[in-house]
Amino acid sequence: MTAADMVADTKVASTGAHGGDLEDPSRRRSSVVVDKNLASEEDAAVLAKMGYKQELRRNFSMIEVFGIAFAIMGLLPSIASTLSFSIPAGPVGLVWGWFLASGFIFVVGLAMADLGSSMPTSGGLYYWTHYYASPKWRNMLSFLVGYSNTLGLVGGLCSIDYGFALQFLSIIVIARDGNWTPSNGEVYATFLATIVCHGVIASTAAQVMGKLQTVFVVMNFVLIFATIIALPIGTTSRNSASYIFTHVDNLTTWPSGWAFMLSWLSPIWTIGGFDSAVHISEEAANAVKAVPLGILFSIGSCWLFGWICCIVIAACMSQDLEHILGSPFGQPMAQIYYDALGKNGAMGFMALLMIVQFLMGISILVAASRQSWAFSRDGALPFSRFFRPISKRFGYIPVRTTIGCAVLAAVLGLLCLIAPAAASALFSLAVAGNNLAWGTPIFCRVVWGQK
Repeated sequence: MTAADMVADTKVASTGAHGGDLEDPSRRRSSVVVDKNLASEEDAAVLAKMGYKQELRRNFSMIEVFGIAFAIMGLLPSIASTLSFSIPAGPVGLVWGWFLASGFIFVVGLAMADLGSSMPTSGGLYYWTHYYASPKWRNMLSFLVGYSNTLGLVGGLCSIDYGFALQFLSIIVIARDGNWTPSNGEVYATFLATIVCHGVIASTAAQVMGKLQTVFVVMNFVLIFATIIALPIGTTSRNSASYIFTHVDNLTTWPSGWAFMLSWLSPIWTIGGFDSAVHISEEAANAVKAVPLGILFSIGSCWLFGWICCIVIAACMSQDLEHILGSPFGQPMAQIYYDALGKNGAMGFMALLMIVQFLMGISILVAASRQSWAFSRDGALPFSRFFRPISKRFGYIPVRTTIGCAVLAAVLGLLCLIAPAAASALFSLAVAGNNLAWGTPIFCRVVWGQK
C-alpha cells in the first residue's frame, strides 16, 4: 500500500483512530465508547463524525487554547528576532509593514476559524484539504499540506530556539562590553541544549501544559508593558511622529517597494503560530468554540499590541539604522535597549526577552508534535506505526512525535554552523511552509467546496 493510499483509506490498529475512508469523509462514523476521563460526549461525538477516536485528554480550556497560540507568537521576542527584516525599510517598514500584514493575516485567520469550528481535529489543515478538494487532487494536495505544515512548525521551533540562542549569548556580549563574539559552534551548542530542554518539558509536563499557557501569556504581557513604558522613559531624545509614520529607508539591495514588502516577514513569522489552536483541538474542551476564538483573539491581540510595540520602538530607536543592524551585541533589540536604558537595563530586558522566547519554544513543540501525530495516525509519515502510539504514562500525549520533532529540529539547526545567512533559512522555512499549509485548504474550499 502506498502512502497516498494510506491517507485515502485509513486502517488503524487498536490504539488508533476509527477505520474509515477519507475519500468520502461524510461516510465516516465512529462507534467507539467515550472515555469520560478523556473528553465530554459532545467533543468526542464531533471527533467521531470525522472518523477519529478520542485518544488525547482534553486538558485545554478556551482561554488556554488562546494561550498556546499567543504564547507561540511570543510577541516582543518575535519582533526582536525579526527586526533585521523590518528595520532596513525604515520606520515605515517597521510600523506600517506590521499593521498591513497583520490585517491580511487576520483575514486568513477568519477563514481558518470557520474551518476549525466545523472540523476541529489535530491534523486540521490537511484534513480540510482532503475534505474539500477534487477527488483527482485531494491525495496529492493533502500530502503537500501535511508535510509543509509539519516542516513549517518544526522550522518555527528551529527559528525560535535559534533566536533564543542569540538572545542568550547577546547578554554575555553586553556583560563583556562587546569584547566577545560567539562562534557558530557556540551558537549551535546553545541551540541544541535549548532543543533538548524543550523536548524534556513538552514530554513530561502534559498534565499542566494547559495551565502553563496562562503563565506564558502573563509573562508576554509583563514584557510588553514593561518595554512600552521603560523605553520612552529611558530615551533622552525621542523621534518625531513624522519620522515614525512617514520616514522611508532602504538598506537592502532591492527597490524600496520590495524592501517594504520584505518587512512583512516580521509579522508573518511572528503571527504564524495561530494554527496551533487547530493542532491542539483534540485536547481542547468545547473545541468547536475554543478553536476559532483562540485563532481570532491571538491574531487580534498580536495585531494591536504588536503595532503599539513597533511604534514605541520606532519612536525610541536611533536614526542610525546601520548601527542598530550591525550592533556588536548581535541583536538589534539589544542595541535599542542599550541605547535607551544603559548596560544594566539592556541586560535585564534581554534576560526577560530570553525567558519569554524560551517559553515560546515549549508551546510550538507541543503544536508541532500534535500535527505530526495526526499525520502519522493517517499513515502519511514515514514510520507512522512507530510514531502514532499515545503514551498514557506521560498523560495521554504523543511522546514519540514530540521527541521526533525535537530531533528533526536539532538536525535542521545544523545550518547554524554554516553562517548566519544560512541560519536565516530557518525563518524562511517556517514562513513558507506555514503559508502554503494555510492557503491550500482555503483555496480548496473556495474552488471545490462551495456546496
